Amino acid sequence: MRLVTVVLLVLLVLIQYPLWWGHGGWLRVHELQQELAQQLKKNADEKTRNERIQGEVQDLQNGSAAVEERARYEMGMVKDSEVFVQFVSPNAPLSASSAAQSNTSTRGQITGAPLRVVPNPESRAKPDRKHSKKDAKEKKPG
Repeated sequence: MRLVTVVLLVLLVLIQYPLWWGHGGWLRVHELQQELAQQLKKNADEKTRNERIQGEVQDLQNGSAAVEERARYEMGMVKDSEVFVQFVSPNAPLSASSAAQSNTSTRGQITGAPLRVVPNPESRAKPDRKHSKKDAKEKKPG
């Protein structure tokens, strides 16, 4: 009788092994469910990122407001009719973020010197040259 009990227990263990640790066992299913949850979260994050980028692309393609905003904040550009004024506190120490921005600015470095307002700065754009008939005649040999 004792031998029958031992044999039945061994068979029970052999049946349980594939259920828990086998190819399609509970532990493998649990691992796959965790991987699926991580992948779904990653996909949702990427979808949000793609939607944001698609919105930026549409803004850049359809209007000049996004292009103008990027030119102002990333490149420090101003329009011809605007006055550029920069407020700097003479007593405040230069922070690390300001120092990093001053190195990439197209407007020069930030200093503690008093402000100077230029009412109508000259445009850096090249003036349009329109050729008149007189200019064309002067350039013609003859």
